[in-house]
Amino acid sequence: MRKTVVALGLVASLAACSDDGGDGGPTLAAPTVPTPTTSEGATSTPGGPPDLGAPQQVASGLDVPWGLAFLPDGNALVAERDTGRVLQVSPGGGQAREVYEVPGVDPGGEGGLLGLAVSPDYAQDRWVYAYFTSDSDNRIVRFRLDGGRPEVIFDGIRKAGNHNGGRIKFGPDGMLYAGTGDAANTASSQSPDSPNGKILRLTPEGEPAPGNPRAGSPVYTLGHRNVQGLAWDSAGRMYATEFGQNRLDEVNRIEPGRNYGWPDVEGEGDTRGGRFTNPIVTWSTDEASPSGAAISGDTLYVAALRGERLWTVPLNEGQAGEPRAELRDRYGRLRTVEVAPDGALWLATSNRDGRGDLRDGDDRILRHPARA
Repeated sequence: MRKTVVALGLVASLAACSDDGGDGGPTLAAPTVPTPTTSEGATSTPGGPPDLGAPQQVASGLDVPWGLAFLPDGNALVAERDTGRVLQVSPGGGQAREVYEVPGVDPGGEGGLLGLAVSPDYAQDRWVYAYFTSDSDNRIVRFRLDGGRPEVIFDGIRKAGNHNGGRIKFGPDGMLYAGTGDAANTASSQSPDSPNGKILRLTPEGEPAPGNPRAGSPVYTLGHRNVQGLAWDSAGRMYATEFGQNRLDEVNRIEPGRNYGWPDVEGEGDTRGGRFTNPIVTWSTDEASPSGAAISGDTLYVAALRGERLWTVPLNEGQAGEPRAELRDRYGRLRTVEVAPDGALWLATSNRDGRGDLRDGDDRILRHPARA
């Protein structure tokens, strides 16, 4: 596959079940929300588990925050899906500050400015990466916060009203990973020549990474419906969250070259003699609609949209224990979860995305400090 793929065009029809959960628009009801503390003087102990009982609100009044990535100084960059703005948020709270606006963002449905990633060598190269929906496709760009137009490093990922994927992260190997969706064209997930319905592995310049399962191809794994969460444990094992259609959402242990079964299998099913790989966790779609993922210690945290909760999944040598629901119905739809350099767990709500019940202050970023 070439770095620049010919745009495949729009898909007219949507899948039967919306990944983000719920088909109705927002209501103006204001459910009771526990008031988080402010975060002035907030501290964390790196390595300690996050204290989910001590939320600190670091930003509010945001417009569908989606991507969230940390600068070396501990400040966060947050992407607003529908405005195309990149905001800087301090762990100490205060007013979020616009530091960049990505040009060419075409919001609509589940598309817009989605994932963010910060270069592992940011102190030297100053690169910030973004995955977004343009007027013709989904693409990955990089830019510097001091201005200038972004550089397109990978494009031609089919777009649609939903199933756009969008999460990007640098792995422990220094390569850039991207979760994509099938753009409501299920056949693309099993096509090795399509970037859709895949996890891609790229160099920081957007080329297929060396050591990929197929030389010269950016495809790392295939058979995905819509991946919006990527995370690695301390041993370098990779995990991804995936939206199901009507029955089962998934957490998958990601290994190079594996086929995760969509559209032939949703959730656990026939592995076709080892051709398909089953997930390590499944939920019903109304319990989860899993978007962001992060790992702290030996726990995987999964942000649930329709489920309106934070799932915690104990990990043991790549296997999953019994998931537990936290913060259920407390803050509404949860889009993104990330672990900060100081060990704090950050959450982004998604109640202004057209499917949530609006709460006073939405959308917000919450910080849970690491315990001593």
